[in-house]
Amino acid sequence: MSDMTREAMEYDVVIVGAGPAGLSAAIRLKQLDPSREVVVLEKGSEVGAHILSGAVLDPCGLDALIPDWKEKGAPLNTPVRQDNFYLLGEGGKIRVPNWPMPPLMNNHGNYIVSMGNVCRWMAEQAEALGVEIFPGMACSELVYGENGEVKGVVAGEFGKNPDGTPGPAYEPGMELLGKYVFLSEGVRGSLAKEVIAKYDLSAGKEPQKFGIGMKEIWEIDPAKHNEGEVSHTMGWPLGKNAGGGSFIYHLENNQVYVGFVVHLNYKNPHLYPYMEFQRFKHHPMVAELLKGGKRVAYGARAISEGGFQSMPKMVAPGVALLGCSVGMVNVPRIKGNHNAMLSGKAAAEAAHKALEAGRGSDELNDYETEVRDGAIGKDLKKVRNVKPLWSKFGLGASLALGGFDMWTNTLGFSLLGTIGHGKTDAEATEPADKHKDIAYPKPDGKLSFDRLTNVSFSMTNHEESQPCHLQLKDPSVPIDVNLPKFDEPAQRYCPAGVYEVVREEGKEPKFVINFQNCVHCKTCDIKDPSQNINWVTPQGGDGPNYPNM
Repeated sequence: MSDMTREAMEYDVVIVGAGPAGLSAAIRLKQLDPSREVVVLEKGSEVGAHILSGAVLDPCGLDALIPDWKEKGAPLNTPVRQDNFYLLGEGGKIRVPNWPMPPLMNNHGNYIVSMGNVCRWMAEQAEALGVEIFPGMACSELVYGENGEVKGVVAGEFGKNPDGTPGPAYEPGMELLGKYVFLSEGVRGSLAKEVIAKYDLSAGKEPQKFGIGMKEIWEIDPAKHNEGEVSHTMGWPLGKNAGGGSFIYHLENNQVYVGFVVHLNYKNPHLYPYMEFQRFKHHPMVAELLKGGKRVAYGARAISEGGFQSMPKMVAPGVALLGCSVGMVNVPRIKGNHNAMLSGKAAAEAAHKALEAGRGSDELNDYETEVRDGAIGKDLKKVRNVKPLWSKFGLGASLALGGFDMWTNTLGFSLLGTIGHGKTDAEATEPADKHKDIAYPKPDGKLSFDRLTNVSFSMTNHEESQPCHLQLKDPSVPIDVNLPKFDEPAQRYCPAGVYEVVREEGKEPKFVINFQNCVHCKTCDIKDPSQNINWVTPQGGDGPNYPNM
């Protein structure tokens, strides 16, 4: 429908995504020039609705952007007071002492936060400066200029029939045009994916790597609550089946974030990341903490893990990629929000300089330089080898060699250079007949839960009459290729039960997509071994509605 005539609105800068990167960019643009016309478009029903990150936040990004954030009431209420690292076995644990760890692993001065609430607060600061923020406005396509530059986006398209044709209540949306467009969609954003492919921005870079992060919020017995405690674990239940680990953060009001991350480069297609998370909660250390408590929310999200060597070129004519659209997570620290904020600030400063010089729709090369050579690049370069070491040699080597490499990088050098990642996560998946099936215990309904029950705690909703936003490039591949070769892993890697292989007596197996369950984690777009699934944005406001995630 790209030939359709739509109404258009023009701005200096159009920002897609009201996460920490996009909001930081909007705030900084207005700080630099209050007359600047800036709009932020958010696909969630409200700012923060799609933010899954009960996080430990390094406040350096906020310090740089809004130095008086404390006085302005930023919701950073729980400073980290205790830092624990454990190696788990099935029935026990070993505490890893803090003293041999590189300084960058120290959480002193950081805060346990709801990033959804932080983004809601940041949106208030942006609106007070005059930024226009439109929630419920999914950006469904890019608008290109005559010379191939990105000049805007289409937002607010509603009312399509399931086959993609206009329905009786169809609204064509508007073109939001800008001298520059910032894409801050988060991990594996559909527009960023298009830009990276169109302009070949990943040429010469390592493939991006990902993990799937799943999280529940629990209200626990006050006697077991220790506000400000941060714990990370590695080892059981994943063992040698996959890389990953857990986090348990004690925030306010007797609540804890219980999260589990599985690196998506696992080989065995029988692996079931969601059930690994549920099994983890039955470890004695975790079960004792949660006993007598109740789960109050659930969500899942992919995490960019490729680091410094996987960051694509971040600029093309008229467009810049911010935050997790590039991949700025410091994997061993499990932190990326500070870098997202710094990237938004850097992009805003580059755009301001260009606009002041009368430029527009060109490449913001100053932004690229600042990210790679400035604070973000320095943060990521120190830890660039931890993920590939873990992937190639396992947990033990990652702890020993990765720790050593982080120490030497702290001193300004690395004996290992820069290690490559090699395969994509999709390519890492091996045929099912090379691996044993994995038997998982049935959820007990007290500590562990089935997927569909948990999805109801994400308050996910999609209008069922719209087109499915999980598009198959070839509808025959799931049954004809993925099922016989890989036992169709979409049945297991999806943390929301979207994909099913339905078998009825006397009939051929059928691949069913329950897109209404989708929590927008993007795992299917990443891990499908045939790369046959393309995640595109559904209509605005649909998806999860995380209240305090």
